[in-house]
Amino acid sequence: MQEGQNRKTSSLSILAIAGVEPYQEKPGEEYMNDAQLAHFKRILEAWRNQLRDEVDRTVSHMQDEAANFPDPVDRAAQEEEFSLELRNRDRERKLIKKIEKTLKKVEDEDFGYCESCGVEIGIRRLEARPTADLCIDCKTLAEIREKQMAG
Repeated sequence: MQEGQNRKTSSLSILAIAGVEPYQEKPGEEYMNDAQLAHFKRILEAWRNQLRDEVDRTVSHMQDEAANFPDPVDRAAQEEEFSLELRNRDRERKLIKKIEKTLKKVEDEDFGYCESCGVEIGIRRLEARPTADLCIDCKTLAEIREKQMAG
C-alpha cells in the first residue's frame, strides 16, 4: 500500500511542479490531440526548468560552501557531501536530456506511443512518468529480460 501511495504522490508532484491538474479526457476524444500534447509539453518544460534550477542551486551552494578546512575529518565530510551532490546532479543531467528528447517527440507529434509495439501508452501512465517510451506490457517484458540476463 505504501509503495502505491508513493507512486501516486510522485506523479502528483510532477503535475504540481507544472501547476496543472490531471488531464480530463472527454468521451470520444482522439488520443494525443493538440490539447493533450500541450498538457504534456507544459509538464515536461516545467519539470526540466525545475531540474535546471536545482543544478544552478547546487553550483552556487558548492561555490559558497567551498572551504579549505584544516581538520581532515571536516574536509572529508565536505568532499563526501559534494561527491553525493555531483552524482545527483549527473542523474538529473541525464534526466534533462531524456526530457528534451521527449519534448522533441511532443513537437514532432510522435509522443505517447510505445517505441516497441506502437500502442498508446496512456494518459495516466504518461502523467506518472512523462518520459515513458514503452507501454506497461513492453516495459514489464523488458524488465523480465533484464532480470534474466543479470541472474
